[in-house]
Amino acid sequence: MRCLKKKMSQVFSLTQRYKRTLQAMAAGVFLIYMTLVLYQNVYGYSGSGGDGTNGGQDLQYGSTDSAAATVQNVIAKRDYSVNSVNGHVIKSVSAKVAAPTRFDKAYYDYQNGQLSVTGTPKPPTTELDDVLISVKTTKGYHDTRLEMIIKTWYQLAKEQTWFFTDTDDQHYQKLTNGHMVNTNCSQGHFRKALCCKMGKEFEFFLDSAKRWWCHFDDDNYVNVPRLVRLLDEYSPTQDWYLGKPSISSPLEIFLDNTKTSSGANKKVTFWFATGGAGFCISRALALKMLPIASSGKFVAIGDKIRFPDDVTMGFIIEHILNVPLTVVDAFHSHLEPMEFIRPETFHDQVSFSYARMKNEWNVVKVDGFDLKTDPKRIYSLHCYLYPFFSICPKTTKRR
Repeated sequence: MRCLKKKMSQVFSLTQRYKRTLQAMAAGVFLIYMTLVLYQNVYGYSGSGGDGTNGGQDLQYGSTDSAAATVQNVIAKRDYSVNSVNGHVIKSVSAKVAAPTRFDKAYYDYQNGQLSVTGTPKPPTTELDDVLISVKTTKGYHDTRLEMIIKTWYQLAKEQTWFFTDTDDQHYQKLTNGHMVNTNCSQGHFRKALCCKMGKEFEFFLDSAKRWWCHFDDDNYVNVPRLVRLLDEYSPTQDWYLGKPSISSPLEIFLDNTKTSSGANKKVTFWFATGGAGFCISRALALKMLPIASSGKFVAIGDKIRFPDDVTMGFIIEHILNVPLTVVDAFHSHLEPMEFIRPETFHDQVSFSYARMKNEWNVVKVDGFDLKTDPKRIYSLHCYLYPFFSICPKTTKRR
């Protein structure tokens, strides 16, 4: 009997040792797993985007550069600061030029013509396909301004960009795969024609399923990846009016048929984003504008206040809906000196412009094509930002 008890005790002791060994092994596996998870969260993994190949465009229309498709999905984060403007209730957002970090930001690495992404960025809430980009143009600018856009930044947002014009044009309709919209508005740069096109752009956005509407003029260069990164900082389910004014103080106008207690015409004050620099409106805000500005009402309001399209937009949003303009310094129109935008900040800008003023071009200062080939510097700017495009000189430096 004692022998049997002794054997049972030995078996029980052996089982306990096995159990403790298994527990130690399980704890060791768990510790290794947690170490790997922590390492991934801190250091991340690197990957490559884009194959750096050319699409055979060479300043001709053709298939899209394969690297351009990759750019659409690259969203790099930047830091932003909020300030007041002239003491008014306007939020100001300006991009800071900062070196990309390895922890929470993706960044471009033009190495041997390839586009690489490193780091573990926060998953974006806004993608390129959430945005409708509308470009206002006119028949007289199809062969000049439109041609430059289609060869450059349009290639980064071909499905998201629509051109609003005032005539049928089968040539550009084919080049844009049906993205030319004849608004049937009058040709010319006067208030009624401008408001008519803007109203058509607004209604086109309402009929879409997009979360953001961004308007630009045909003399704008749009840095598409930067635009998407900007919108990713805001929620389309909230009221956002993003842009930049070209005046130093709010606009003051007097409304006819609206009197004060003293019998004088009522004065209203508001900011507006300059259309020539571009602006963006969230879906939530557009839906609030719907009963006020749709079905031709946008033109009627423009006629009432006797101001063009961008001023009318600001009047509706800031004065009627009481939604403040959020000033984004990264939007630029030809009303400001382009030469003061430093090349090292080009990647942080959303839009650029150009204009001929007093026999001189108001353009960005950037190396690239010669002045005769590219007086407006749009091709050179594009190749500075995206040198892997086939239209760019082989000697373009990687940035």
